[in-house]
Amino acid sequence: MVRHRSLAFAGVAALVSLAAAGGSAQAASGSLTVTTLGRHGAKVATTVTVVAMPSGHTYSVRSGKRLSLPAGRYIAMTDIWEHGSEDLGTDTFGALDLKVSGNRSVTLDARKGKAVKVSLDTPADVTGPPRISAQICAGAVGDMPSPYSASGWNYQGALYAIPNSSKLLQFGYLAQWTGNDSYVAVKNATGVPAAPGGSYQRAGLATMRFSVRSGTQMARENDTALKAAPKTDDCTSTLRADVRDDSAPYSSTVHVTPGTWQPSDALIAGNGDDVGGGFPAVRTLKAGQSFTQSFGRAVWSPMHYLPVISQRSVGFSPDALIGDPDVGLYGADPTKETVVLTKGSATVKKQTLTNWGTGDAVFSAGIRSAGWYDLTVDAHRYRPGITFPAGMLSSRVTLDWHFKADPAESMVAPVFMTRFLPVGLDSHNQAGANSTTTVDVSAGRGSQGDARFTTVIAKSVRVWSSADGGRTWKAAAVKHSGSTWQAAVHNPASGAVALRSEVTDAAGDRSVETVYRAYAVG
Repeated sequence: MVRHRSLAFAGVAALVSLAAAGGSAQAASGSLTVTTLGRHGAKVATTVTVVAMPSGHTYSVRSGKRLSLPAGRYIAMTDIWEHGSEDLGTDTFGALDLKVSGNRSVTLDARKGKAVKVSLDTPADVTGPPRISAQICAGAVGDMPSPYSASGWNYQGALYAIPNSSKLLQFGYLAQWTGNDSYVAVKNATGVPAAPGGSYQRAGLATMRFSVRSGTQMARENDTALKAAPKTDDCTSTLRADVRDDSAPYSSTVHVTPGTWQPSDALIAGNGDDVGGGFPAVRTLKAGQSFTQSFGRAVWSPMHYLPVISQRSVGFSPDALIGDPDVGLYGADPTKETVVLTKGSATVKKQTLTNWGTGDAVFSAGIRSAGWYDLTVDAHRYRPGITFPAGMLSSRVTLDWHFKADPAESMVAPVFMTRFLPVGLDSHNQAGANSTTTVDVSAGRGSQGDARFTTVIAKSVRVWSSADGGRTWKAAAVKHSGSTWQAAVHNPASGAVALRSEVTDAAGDRSVETVYRAYAVG
């Protein structure tokens, strides 16, 4: 087993560390030397984080080495990790709240550490001790960023914390028990408690279920996780519980202490490359509450951007054209697309773009007169060096927007994006052969930042399906229910189904969207 140690800093702290160390040394009026002792009293080499209070300037120094500092108040903290007879050894977290004036030497002694003890009425399938990720932090003071921390992990029985009542310190941990399901408890404390840890009951936990489907993602492997996400950042904010790292499809269940949690999914291709993933909405869960987080559920489709009329031009950002609606805007795959703006039979502009490795590619075409315009987009998944899985779903998306534009006005075009959600698909995003699938259809308007939105109401929604890759289309029966529509799609014996929608408003604006290989049949 490979053992990883880490000292984690807030982003600003990492950036100011070198500048602070160099600039302050010139004006230093004192120094600090921190010696770290292991659990048997011998010196142990560590990296010590020193945070100036309240400015937040951060320094990093090896234990036993003299660090020149201006006179003032500091937090010095570290994780004293010692090799043991087993691979993991022991961790002891310690911190000192101290004043520096002249040359000062202090000691962090792991022998003063108290075991972090957590208990749970675990089921019979949980046979090992909990894995505990922990941090000791210098909390927010004034305008300083937070938290600055020393962090690491170990198993219960090998993790210790040195008690300290300073209110400038926080101690946070995340404990995870693993059996058929996972059980996760997270806790933050001001100061480092004299008896760090806690006791938990399964009856008081909430449940997060992960449903990872196959067919829509370019990844060969899905690494799902759950991160503590308190509404106010504290020393648990970056602590993470690994859920499962496996090939889709799979499902996993995690029982968590009530609070606010951030699910995530990292996607790994067959060659080991990270090919994306995303962070769905943060979820606040109460005791006894259950929530299912889906990844890779069909249909992946356009998620956010609409054409914008501004500064005598029509603009469009072809980003997030094929994305996971359960993850959100940043769960989209890169694409290559051809964008064409026409007025009547005249082509105003045609451009091929890609958002891979080029930043935010944007289409913009000047217009000279008011009238009806058509903006078409033909997008394919695209990432150089990646072999896409055979039979990949949502491989191509087309858009055809017909709207009135006036170069003298600035507004979001009065058009829609469609979201398709087939009901009853299996974990491979497949419907049964020769069955009928209900597809929930919603017509959305997205968000365009500061651009002006007009009120646009969908007057009619029509849906078609194709079982032959778009060569022929069959109209689906559509029912309107509240803010969505339901289309009844008749499936073939095998293959894949393409979906097409047409949304119109009372003014004659029209939005046509097609997703090829929207879901599979088998």
